[in-house]
Amino acid sequence: MKLVAAVAALQGANAFSVGSAAKPSYAVKSAPQLMMAELAQSPSSGWGIKDITPDGSLTQRVEGMTRKTWKFNDITKDTVQVAVTSEGRPVNADVQLWIGPDWTPMTLQAYSEDGKARPIQTIVGTRNKAATIEIRNVGEYEFPFNAASNYATGAMATLPKDMPAATEGERVDGGAIRSYPLDPATEALEVVLKTDGKQLNAKVELLNAPNNAKQTYEIFTNNGLLNPLCLCFNTPDAGNTLRVVNLASVEFPCNVHLTEM
Repeated sequence: MKLVAAVAALQGANAFSVGSAAKPSYAVKSAPQLMMAELAQSPSSGWGIKDITPDGSLTQRVEGMTRKTWKFNDITKDTVQVAVTSEGRPVNADVQLWIGPDWTPMTLQAYSEDGKARPIQTIVGTRNKAATIEIRNVGEYEFPFNAASNYATGAMATLPKDMPAATEGERVDGGAIRSYPLDPATEALEVVLKTDGKQLNAKVELLNAPNNAKQTYEIFTNNGLLNPLCLCFNTPDAGNTLRVVNLASVEFPCNVHLTEM
């Protein structure tokens, strides 16, 4: 009896041994690895606040009815990125380009219903001059957001020129409206509005369902070639339409270029 019991115990121990072929093996990714994998798979990778400042050093919290600024003094560069996010609350921001003591050649009013799902993501031209980017939170005190700005690098630095060269644009005359229904599978949309050097005064809206604006941008600049409107929309929901309104008079047409991802 003792011998039988010993054999049974030995078999039971072997059944649960570490080297057993029946034990499955799992490769567990750490949190940083998961984050990098998610960014690599994101269709809007390169636009986000983490791409602008990976270590977070350039991120500033902007309370309601306050403003923050970022200075850029490298005249060999002419393109900076701007991103604004929230914890899921609305974002209502004004972005201005300052050159010199009293010249504001570009202003951009931006709104997002949800700054986490649909962050503000844009590119601003500095015209190879020492410049300052101001981001003002024009929302209420209860709606702070995080913002960051930095010089664009790599493909992002040339995107405002490369995208119009690679895509066929559509002319939108002053006072005209254009609507572009998006494919339901689209996860992000890149948009460039530019002129031949004349002023650019336009509104771009991302609609989900009739006249339900999830995100809105309104730009005015005296030169739509040096300061084109360059945006990236996140589209987590299906059923989106992009609406472009040229707010200028008929003498100031603009061209619209789109890339769905």
